[in-house]
Amino acid sequence: MSIFPLPVFEQDADPSTRDSLTLDEQLEQLEAPKTMVVRFGSMREVGEYKPAGEIRAGCGSKLVARTHRGTELVDLLTTTCSNSGCGKSISREEMLGYIQNSGGKKYPFHTNGRVLRIATAGDLARMDTLKGKQREYLRTVKGLIEEHQLAMKMVEVELILGEELLTFYYKSEDRIDFRLLVQALAKEYSTRIEMRQVGSRDEARLVADYEKCGQHCCCKSFLKVLSPVSMRAAKQQKQTLDPKKISGRCGRLMCCLRYEDQTYRELKMNLPHRKTRVGTEEGPGIVLDGKIITQLVLVQLEHDNRQIAVPVEELSDPDTCPRPWEKVEKQTYERTEKSSKNRKSRSGDKNKSDSKQENDKKSQDQSSDKIVKSDGDHSKKKKRRRRRRRKKGGSSENNSGGSSGDNSEGGSE
Repeated sequence: MSIFPLPVFEQDADPSTRDSLTLDEQLEQLEAPKTMVVRFGSMREVGEYKPAGEIRAGCGSKLVARTHRGTELVDLLTTTCSNSGCGKSISREEMLGYIQNSGGKKYPFHTNGRVLRIATAGDLARMDTLKGKQREYLRTVKGLIEEHQLAMKMVEVELILGEELLTFYYKSEDRIDFRLLVQALAKEYSTRIEMRQVGSRDEARLVADYEKCGQHCCCKSFLKVLSPVSMRAAKQQKQTLDPKKISGRCGRLMCCLRYEDQTYRELKMNLPHRKTRVGTEEGPGIVLDGKIITQLVLVQLEHDNRQIAVPVEELSDPDTCPRPWEKVEKQTYERTEKSSKNRKSRSGDKNKSDSKQENDKKSQDQSSDKIVKSDGDHSKKKKRRRRRRRKKGGSSENNSGGSSGDNSEGGSE
């Protein structure tokens, strides 16, 4: 049975009849990048190399490059061409500015190399095979260290894709004469041997994985220049001074204390020093303490010894700042004056009412006296009347008695 192509697929195959291009067609139209920024090695060094031919790859792709150490498997970070087809592409000026801000000359940046090709499945399988031999290499070198009685600790061994170089990372407190050890290793593996002494921070970069915050160690993920961190940074950020809580996997102070150190310094410059006299909305006072992040100042007021938290923006000159207690005293004085006036007015009203009551009482007394006097006069008049009546009654009785006596005498006779 023969197969006939459908018209729909024929239209899709023709770019003139489609609205958009396929990924392969878009890739062919893109301009090849001029340089590529790659990351390589156990120490995660960075290099900018020119590609050997037109190599079009996206960020994160595995490439094979020839570096200053030999042929290696590298990771593509970005390209320095604005038309590379990746939104993370940057210009060369931006990349150099990042390097300058991240450490300058101390930043591990290399330019003497070239990107050869995109890594194939065979390259990836070969690199996995070499990484599987690292434990065997470590056991061999540790046995040789014990044999030569060297005071050194082997940390890591690194192999590259071309096997031109074998790098051993060791840790030691003193300077070690390992010439006999290098000769034995060169005889054993028939390649160039490099011995690199590392410190505690580089040891953590090689073997550590996660930190207390749950993220990958900064020194292993992105931090290239390991600057020293002082205890002053921890004190300035109000961190606990317990070494177990502020130390990283390397046993030193955590590198993240240095990230915000500059910001803390700038914010601390806005705060006044302790025991400085400042002005607030509630009057002048003395600075006791300050909070760098919140930009608050703890002030003890002079007039009542209260402690208040004041924002830095609200601080003023202590000589010209407002003095609320003067207003309070004035209000208190006015209140006392008003109350005294009220008391005086109330006492005056009371005196008036008392005098009125006394006058009313006097008038009542006078009226009562008049009433009593009138009553006495009336009683006196009554007594006089009674006397008069009595006198009239007595005289009438005497007259009647005399007349009756005369009549009796006359009859007897």
